[in-house]
Amino acid sequence: MKKFNTSKVSGTQELLPGAQTIFSNLKRKIADTYHMHGYQEIETPSIERTEVLLAKAGGDTEKQIYKLIKTGDKSIESADQALRFDHTVPLARYVVEHENDLVFPLKVSQLGLNFRGERAQKGRFREFYQLDIDAIGRGELSFAYDADVISTLLAALNTFNLETPILARINNRKILTGFLEALQLTDKSQEIINIIDHAEKVTPEQTKVSLEELPLTEPIVKQILNFIDLHGSRSEVVTALANLEIDNPTFKRGLTELDLVLYLLESQGLTDQITVDMKIVRGLDYYTGTVFEFILPDYRNIGSIAGGGRYDNLTKHFSDQAFPGVGGSIGLTRLFFILNEENLLDPTTDNLLDYAIIPMSEHEYDESMNIANKLRDNGHSATVIFTSKKLGDKLSYASKITKNGIVIGADEVASHAYKTKNFQSGETTDLHIDVASKPEDFWAD
Repeated sequence: MKKFNTSKVSGTQELLPGAQTIFSNLKRKIADTYHMHGYQEIETPSIERTEVLLAKAGGDTEKQIYKLIKTGDKSIESADQALRFDHTVPLARYVVEHENDLVFPLKVSQLGLNFRGERAQKGRFREFYQLDIDAIGRGELSFAYDADVISTLLAALNTFNLETPILARINNRKILTGFLEALQLTDKSQEIINIIDHAEKVTPEQTKVSLEELPLTEPIVKQILNFIDLHGSRSEVVTALANLEIDNPTFKRGLTELDLVLYLLESQGLTDQITVDMKIVRGLDYYTGTVFEFILPDYRNIGSIAGGGRYDNLTKHFSDQAFPGVGGSIGLTRLFFILNEENLLDPTTDNLLDYAIIPMSEHEYDESMNIANKLRDNGHSATVIFTSKKLGDKLSYASKITKNGIVIGADEVASHAYKTKNFQSGETTDLHIDVASKPEDFWAD
């Protein structure tokens, strides 16, 4: 027999049942929170036309997408379909395609797998779950939705019950854009944004050198470094930015938008979980206003655990109609890996079934299945153990997968009187349950 390599493909996640239960519980908590905050769940296909995925993106993104090639077709260039690398671009297509059947403002969630051909490394995945929310308007969208998305993501992350604080770092891209316009650096804005986006991954001296190499003069470099060093509370940073007295309409508009979003978050009692930070610019070029990232301040080494921002122009490649939006995403696969590595997840998350019904022989299969169905009707999880092993082996197996066991023998079938044993405490109690009437006995001679 041919030997196959049965190890998983690198860059993918494969969990044992206990860990999978923890992962699925986190996913369910996030989904429930999204729903409670008014976000309706939708699904877009995992497969999209390549031209759609690359309409807004390019460069590195084109190198990372998985293109689909028909068997026998050796021409990669001929592939016109690919696996989605995020939810945002497919959402833009979805909105344009169904705009006449949707109600705006539209609040939606998307919970699914995305795929990127990245170099597999620790904590980075090629196949991964992203759990997104987005608010989309037709023509216009209140900036209150920016605060709504941030507070919803924060509520979702708070359901993890981590014994460490969660902090949202917030900025507005218009502030940096207007700042650079005032310094007459618009032609170098993308390079400067990229340097700022990586500033926390390198030393301050390396950031300074990168700005000087653009090249920029020493006074300009100093101004930029002082600017991106601004961080703190709403009152501190908004005041500091206003005191710069930058006479630029884009800057002023961004500052007003930022102040509103922060005010709405503070009004919800979230002051201790938000901060303003000029280093948060988010590298993707479709962000046009509010940008944000979530971190665990006590574990800054793990980077952001969620993020997103405002995009006013994403659908312009698909439609002349403006659909401004704001969205955020929790990369659950990476987040689960990180939290697990840092021992921040509760390892006692219950993955055991409620009941195992253990028939003594095949003659009790029908009674056991009826009992299991009655338990399920009453909201309990239950399984029947169909094996011919000795009772001790069956009980040992049941104790590993369930909390309680119910042994069914001829006496139990005759009397319809059952006892359930709690495997943890060893306590035995009576179980009162009415089972369905049975047809003629299959096992009768």
